[in-house]
Amino acid sequence: MAKVEAVLFVADSALSTRKIAQLATLANASEARELIDQLNAALEATHSAFHIKRVATGYQMMTQPQFSFWLNKLHQRQAALKLSSPAMETLAIVVYRQPITRADIESIRGVQSAEMLKQLMDRGLVRIGGKDDSLGRPFLYESTRKFLEIFGLKNLDDLPMGETLRIRPEKPGQPVAQTEEETDLESAAEEVSEEHETAEIAEDADDDLSAA
Repeated sequence: MAKVEAVLFVADSALSTRKIAQLATLANASEARELIDQLNAALEATHSAFHIKRVATGYQMMTQPQFSFWLNKLHQRQAALKLSSPAMETLAIVVYRQPITRADIESIRGVQSAEMLKQLMDRGLVRIGGKDDSLGRPFLYESTRKFLEIFGLKNLDDLPMGETLRIRPEKPGQPVAQTEEETDLESAAEEVSEEHETAEIAEDADDDLSAA
């Protein structure tokens, strides 16, 4: 269990149970999963500042949410993670409507979004996931694994109000009709940010997100 703890503590990103088993010289992924459960129980019993969380396709050691205020002061992580309101709005639309074209994003936002998409792609939060079948074959945008890891999500089903807001256009590439739900997209993304603002302990990405 101590070996698993050490591996997760120094890892740069989320690790699969198979990778954890390999690095900690365990029998298999099942043993790694069992030891992670035991480790989490031990951390909880001792009121540790750390816990192991399932994010994206693996596991990662994180600090408990209640310590984020002090850790943000120490590592300036809040500033590093902070997105402008237009960028957060664009990210929310991509996350809840993916895969989505730029035209559909701009239809919802009502303004040009090329620069916002570029910023999100530069941060590794959004990527091009393919091309739409509509005229001109525009790019389709989707969120990345890094998005899940930074916001502490196992998958998109963990998004706040996901069942209500994750509605895709009936015809990809066609403008999405404006509805009351669109007005909730930015607040939903901000809720994700508030709930999962504690970044990974060993994360050392572009903007110094680590809490070594």
